[in-house]
Amino acid sequence: MTAAEGSLPTPPMIRMAGVDKYFGQLHVLRDINIEVPSGQVVVVLGPSGSGKSTLCRAINRLEPINSGTIEVDGKPLPAEGKALAGLRADVGMVFQQFNLFSHKTIVDNVTLAPVKVRKQSAAEAKKAAMALLDRVGIANQAEKYPAQLSGGQQQRAAIARALAMQPKVMLFDEPTSALDPEMVQEVLDTMAGLAKDGMTMLVVTHEMGFARRAAHRVVFMADGEIVEDSTPNEFFTAPKSDRAKDFLGKILTH
Repeated sequence: MTAAEGSLPTPPMIRMAGVDKYFGQLHVLRDINIEVPSGQVVVVLGPSGSGKSTLCRAINRLEPINSGTIEVDGKPLPAEGKALAGLRADVGMVFQQFNLFSHKTIVDNVTLAPVKVRKQSAAEAKKAAMALLDRVGIANQAEKYPAQLSGGQQQRAAIARALAMQPKVMLFDEPTSALDPEMVQEVLDTMAGLAKDGMTMLVVTHEMGFARRAAHRVVFMADGEIVEDSTPNEFFTAPKSDRAKDFLGKILTH
């Protein structure tokens, strides 16, 4: 599809250009350049310590960067203040830990930010929250507290909470790594549903099946650098770098 004559091309939903990040002497992100168009699902793979989570957290400035630029929907990342809060409202984030408020019910966890930040009415927020909990398959758990839910249900509640802000993009930082193996699939299925619905997603994960099934692109990182950026089919069947071949050899042998 070409842009209409004379109109500007749509900016990518996420753009990182020349991004560097240090922790003391450690160079954890090295000249990162990546663009994620609207509606695309990018899965970031790589060995531990390769910079994957730092890259994910830099996109909504949970980790400040040392140099380079990051844009979300064509706008540079604000440094702090109200503009940064506004940007964070547009970027949903799901972590390894669910970070739900233990003293609030699941539905109250989901409605909290839309009421406080988006200024939705309580009734409007609750209606939207119930629809989202239904979408992630746990509407019947709405009045329970987080401790009464399984890990998989809590993570799906965390996804619903992020979606309640109607974000433009969703970031997932190893969302299944804290789950028991039998609960992983229900969370991945929820994420695959979002992908199918056209949500722009950047997903740091070790789940190769999800990368094959749901990703448009696989980005492979090692030592703070993007080593490969290709389709899942290309990456899994014909990786170009020795680092990726070595990684896949270790992961796919069991």
